[in-house]
Amino acid sequence: MFGQTMEQHLEEVGRRLFVKITEQLRLEIENVTEEDCLEYVKQVVFHRTFEGYMLEKQTIYEQIQTRIGLPLMPAPDEWDRKYNVDFYIEVKSKYIGIQVKPISYKDFDHMGSWKEWMHESHKAFEEKWGGKVFVVFSVRQGGRKVVANTEVFEEIEGEIRRILSS
Repeated sequence: MFGQTMEQHLEEVGRRLFVKITEQLRLEIENVTEEDCLEYVKQVVFHRTFEGYMLEKQTIYEQIQTRIGLPLMPAPDEWDRKYNVDFYIEVKSKYIGIQVKPISYKDFDHMGSWKEWMHESHKAFEEKWGGKVFVVFSVRQGGRKVVANTEVFEEIEGEIRRILSS
């Protein structure tokens, strides 16, 4: 930059950037194959997304089980589809359901209110299995997923007490 004005220096940097884009990046882009794109999409969808989902479930699972002090069991696949239940707690031959959702879901309204259709499936669960279903929202905190709506612990504990006293 010595001996050049600021404008001349910026023009030189712009020219070098143009050469990189038109020559080097063009060559790299031309070498991208359809197979590269297919593999990239598979990696994102199957690995990163699924691993993130499983990590979230495991982290929240541990927090709930530690706080509640009762075994938290993964729900059968049928329960997930039919009742929107990811985990359950057994209390006196009755089941309390747990649905885990990211905090972004809380204000999400897609194809009608998720609260309405989930309410119906949770109501069906309660009628069949005797315990309520609780939605646990997770949020990222310090690189880890944690329960965002911590008041849900007291609600779950209250449901456990209700079932035990019946």
